[in-house]
Amino acid sequence: MKKNVGKTDSYIRYGLGLVFIVLAIVWQWWMVIPAVLAIATGYLGTCGLYSLFGINTCKVKD
Repeated sequence: MKKNVGKTDSYIRYGLGLVFIVLAIVWQWWMVIPAVLAIATGYLGTCGLYSLFGINTCKVKD
């Protein structure tokens, strides 16, 4: 898969994932779903919505 998530973008996704995990603990359990999605896309470096809209924040060319 082609990487389209840059380093800064992945750090933001990790942070959002942590926020969603805290919300899942404190508020509603289903907040784990966006947490897993945010952390997974940050780790893998690919985002389906980015590829759909042609967005690329990754500076390294594959």
